[in-house]
Amino acid sequence: MLKYVDRKNTDCAKWDGLVRQFGEDDLLAMWVADMDFEEADCIKKALIDYVEKVPFGYYSPRASYKEAFIDWEKKYHGYDIKPEWICFSPGIVAAFYWAMTMKTKPGDGVILLSPIYYPMMNAIKYNERKLVMCDMIRTGNTYEVDFAKFEKDIVDNDVKVFILSSPHNPTGRIFTKEELKCMLDICRKHGVFVISDEIHQDFEWNGHVHTPSALIGDYDDMMITMCAVSKTFNLAATQNSFIIIPDEKLREEYNTFARNINVTGGNAFGYVAVEAAIREGRPWFEECKAQIWENYCYVKETLEKETEIVVEDLQGTYLVWLDFGKYVKTQADIEEILQKKAKLAFDYGNWFGRGGDDFCQFGRMNLATSLENVKEACDRIIKAVK
Repeated sequence: MLKYVDRKNTDCAKWDGLVRQFGEDDLLAMWVADMDFEEADCIKKALIDYVEKVPFGYYSPRASYKEAFIDWEKKYHGYDIKPEWICFSPGIVAAFYWAMTMKTKPGDGVILLSPIYYPMMNAIKYNERKLVMCDMIRTGNTYEVDFAKFEKDIVDNDVKVFILSSPHNPTGRIFTKEELKCMLDICRKHGVFVISDEIHQDFEWNGHVHTPSALIGDYDDMMITMCAVSKTFNLAATQNSFIIIPDEKLREEYNTFARNINVTGGNAFGYVAVEAAIREGRPWFEECKAQIWENYCYVKETLEKETEIVVEDLQGTYLVWLDFGKYVKTQADIEEILQKKAKLAFDYGNWFGRGGDDFCQFGRMNLATSLENVKEACDRIIKAVK
């Protein structure tokens, strides 16, 4: 049974890192993509069994670890993966840092669809690559790709790499097969390498279905797919991801890069937890999804009834994108509403853009928490904007 956990004073970045991120510790934490639910029993049992029975020496993952992931991808996403295609990274963020660095040199252009998950921007800026932001087109309560601008930005900036967030973070879009094909064909045409971050692949809502980029066509020699169950089962602390590279030459290039920085495997606890989650955790995940969807429906119905806030369509992820444009003009305005008046910790919209007042009218709200927290957050928002 899904159970809410009060994570304060548990060394939780979401709740105990508020002062570091927001300068205050008395906020209701509705930000960073982390869940407030107790882990699935199967995960806890597997870790307890390991701790009680096995010395903590050097660890070699069992073949069943990859087999479990292969079964999951085949069953739930229709992607038939071979064991040798699976490479390691401690996390998706680390993996797209590695792949981008591997495929570019300082000054090379790297393109993103904005608004966008801010660690992707950081990867480009921190490594002295050229950040190319292709703003998506807002249509109604969702976003679409401006394909003409996407191609023009690639050509004008001699782009070498495209980091794709699919499902898209923060807008919650699940791209159609046609949209994915168009983007990948443009990249093929101009020799752009694609990093497809699909960490939120298991969160599909309201009839929308995530399609792995690798299933759109034959793009194996120009693309790496990155997956994990760290969002699905809230296992970020276990530092364990699946990097899927069917092309042998590309896979050797990636593994050589990982070998040269001496990060070729993770810790035992991550392997044990992830395999247990994939093999036995689906019922827990379905309960989790049901709670998140109930939370989203409450937010959409309540805020759109009581305020002029626009709640974007949620197709993927468990993060809802809210438009406060009727109430704010600057970043200072939204901080005044959300943090000073409502005492809430949100991911601010300008974190997902160029900074300053860019996307400042938006906030990203984490729905992977209790309905009580969601109701409290909505009540505070309504009072603050009124």
